[in-house]
Amino acid sequence: MQRAVFHAFRNERVPVFTSLNAWKCANCRAALVPNGARGYSVVPPSTDSEEKAMLDRMLRVDHAGEYGANRIYAGQMAVLGRTQSGPLIQTMWDQEKYHLQKFDEILAENRIRPTVLLPLWNIAGFVLGASSALLGKEGAMACTVAVEESISEHYNSQIRALMEADPDRYTELLQLIKEFRDDEMEHHDTGLEHDAESMPGYGLMKSLIQLGCRAAIYASERV
Repeated sequence: MQRAVFHAFRNERVPVFTSLNAWKCANCRAALVPNGARGYSVVPPSTDSEEKAMLDRMLRVDHAGEYGANRIYAGQMAVLGRTQSGPLIQTMWDQEKYHLQKFDEILAENRIRPTVLLPLWNIAGFVLGASSALLGKEGAMACTVAVEESISEHYNSQIRALMEADPDRYTELLQLIKEFRDDEMEHHDTGLEHDAESMPGYGLMKSLIQLGCRAAIYASERV
């Protein structure tokens, strides 16, 4: 069932400012909630400004991460889309499109401003994806392993934080993050299965990409 949802987004392009438009539509979405219905999808209403700030940072960086991942796969498909690796990369990209769509909706529903760095991640993500793909399938898969491992570790840290705070209150958000974390780990394992480690300089390449991922996470949480 979940795969069918992913494939519904096959071959769609991800607009640079999709999330900005979705955020502007928050009032429209709110007006569609029937009286007596729950007014949120997975994020409970904040009880104070501290919780609001925490959730805003968390969801803003998650959205930025999924946005960047989309652009990386777009770059890889631009180079390898017509090769034997194309269908495999497209399948992973379809999942990332679904992740991004969900975070677009969540930001809009909760009136959370996306990071102002999206235009930068648009360019940087595509360049990273395309440049890694120019090194061949192994380069693309090495990039996938590095990025998806970083995103998975970040999701795990969020899961621990929410579990320590109040697992019952954040049940649905935890479920969503765990589901997406599992998808990212599947992509990570797929990269390893398709010769990522045979890329010359794999260790150095992985370390440099993950350093960039950590910097992007830090910046997106705050700006």
